[in-house]
Amino acid sequence: MASAELLNVDPLELKFAFELKKQISCSIQLSNKTENHVAFKVKTTNPKKYCVRPNTGVVLPRSTCDVIVTMQAQKEAPPDMQCKDKFLLQSVAAPPGTTPKDITAEMFSKNSGRVIEECKLKVVYLPPPQPPSPVLEDPNEGMSPKVSFAENTNLISSQPSANNNSSQPSANLNSSQPSANVNSSQPSAKLNPSQSFDVGLCFSFQLFPSNELVIL
Repeated sequence: MASAELLNVDPLELKFAFELKKQISCSIQLSNKTENHVAFKVKTTNPKKYCVRPNTGVVLPRSTCDVIVTMQAQKEAPPDMQCKDKFLLQSVAAPPGTTPKDITAEMFSKNSGRVIEECKLKVVYLPPPQPPSPVLEDPNEGMSPKVSFAENTNLISSQPSANNNSSQPSANLNSSQPSANVNSSQPSAKLNPSQSFDVGLCFSFQLFPSNELVIL
């Protein structure tokens, strides 16, 4: 902010977020801290490039006035985003009751004998604002870990099963070992009551007169 006897100007730099083929605007606030009417006029070194509204006016005592500066759409970006354009704000005390229609070019002439205050403003180009990056949500966030069906199958197949009919030896008497069952498909010889025999399991059989088979 530039403090003066007539008008305070804020800001002292005209900052434009530069974008190609787009009009860009910024504002200046003029504050009159005096008890007098103050007339002002805005000039620029490149009038075809900028539009100033209002470019002339009157700031009433103890009041403020906003000036809008619009840069026309540009087809090319300046080298290194540097701008040499400048603005000049002139202000002068005016008689009570002065309106914008009463402002003339002579009021700002240094030969008029009036005290004319001047404030120079620079133009600054800023990079255009970047949109925020979207935040990708993790679809598995907040969910308990799951094991797929294929993983469960592998886990089950890798565990030894007590009911698995593998190639390990079994204690079942109906296995490949010789069976002591006399009612098997093998033809049986007639047993002698006094005869014993070995069937591979080292069992001894004896037939008593009561026709009962006893394993000894």
